[in-house]
Amino acid sequence: MTDIALTPPVALTQTERDRAIRRTVLAGSIGAVFEWYDLVIYAMFVPVFAKLFFPTADPTVGILLGLGTFASAWLVRPLGAMVIGAYADKAGRKPAMVLSALLMMVGTGVTAILPTYATIGLAAPVLLILARMVQGFSAGGEFGSVTALMAEQDPKRAGFYASIQWACSGFSVLLASLSAYAVNTLLTPEQVLAWGWRIPFIFGVMIGPVAWYIRKRAQESPLFTTTEHAKNPLREIAAHDKRIVLIGAGVVAAGAAGSFMNQYMPTFAITTLKLTTEQALIGTMVAGLINTVMPVMFGHLSDKVGRIPVMLVFAVIGLLMTYPLFIWLVQEPTLAKLVTIQALLAFVMYSGYFATAPALLSDLFQVRRRTTGISLSYVLGQLLFGGVTPLVAAALVAQTGDRTSPGIYLTAIIMLSIISLWFCRRLGVR
Repeated sequence: MTDIALTPPVALTQTERDRAIRRTVLAGSIGAVFEWYDLVIYAMFVPVFAKLFFPTADPTVGILLGLGTFASAWLVRPLGAMVIGAYADKAGRKPAMVLSALLMMVGTGVTAILPTYATIGLAAPVLLILARMVQGFSAGGEFGSVTALMAEQDPKRAGFYASIQWACSGFSVLLASLSAYAVNTLLTPEQVLAWGWRIPFIFGVMIGPVAWYIRKRAQESPLFTTTEHAKNPLREIAAHDKRIVLIGAGVVAAGAAGSFMNQYMPTFAITTLKLTTEQALIGTMVAGLINTVMPVMFGHLSDKVGRIPVMLVFAVIGLLMTYPLFIWLVQEPTLAKLVTIQALLAFVMYSGYFATAPALLSDLFQVRRRTTGISLSYVLGQLLFGGVTPLVAAALVAQTGDRTSPGIYLTAIIMLSIISLWFCRRLGVR
């Protein structure tokens, strides 16, 4: 089935066109920073949540429960992808982005004011999980909506525009780690446990109204407005694109696992390597800075030489470097080694490999069902290999006693993504 054009787009001068693109990119960018900051700030405070919401006699069990709550957001992301993704293909990318921003504000706001286990007992972890699930539902539709909107601004520069979202996501990790570092540096451990952990979440809620307002004023995708809309995008995906969704999820796997391995590293450094909280967050800040600056360079490169060559080169580099780096780190853990590994993971697996994935996913699906297809591929990859990565990594270390086991896990997932890239080539993606 091919896309059916409706009316031709209204002719705009180049100046008007450039202005419209800038407004759209700003709307997508600020919203993406807000969305991903609120989603990942939890990872910076897992040890705190373990103590306050999952008190157990065994600290390791508390950490695993805290990481499980972090992963719970990914359990509902497929539902968000189906509901908000289909809504974006029927009503537009813009209203879908506005909806996701509103839902993220709700989930983050509840987390910021939630009483702890000591105050309301079992209701505390239950409500925390529910808040994370609202955030996950929101994020499930966020990625596909923003990716489609960005990539459709100019098909010849889809790699560049789609990768801007990744730079924003990188900045959100930098912002989250800076917030966590400031809280842990300026306050005593007792103050952090008592009330300080709430500050970054309150800050996240404050960004929300700004993102919501700017998105309300964004321009709709020109390709969406000139293409016949799917009446039932999910049914069309089920009929035509099931295999493509699975291939797309395989492509996402390595980037998702690599990204969340980096977010797990502060917890790994504190609980396994016995570094201080302040030391554990420095590497994440460095990684966030790299992920803010570098993605658009590789997104632009993919417009010139193709998506597959860029992603394949970095996938192979990641395959060869990951396990040896973990061996090097655990032999004699130091802050310098931790920062080096996190910087390399950021450069290779996020900026080099993952930043091109949004444009590649956009290339896989027709406009009329693009947001639904992108969303489903992305959240399936994230569900299986992204948000659960910190939990799986911690469980592997706990069960095997092998502190290099997270490196083995990530290496296996990268191999899966290399195979998926080969299938993308078979589908005609360049």
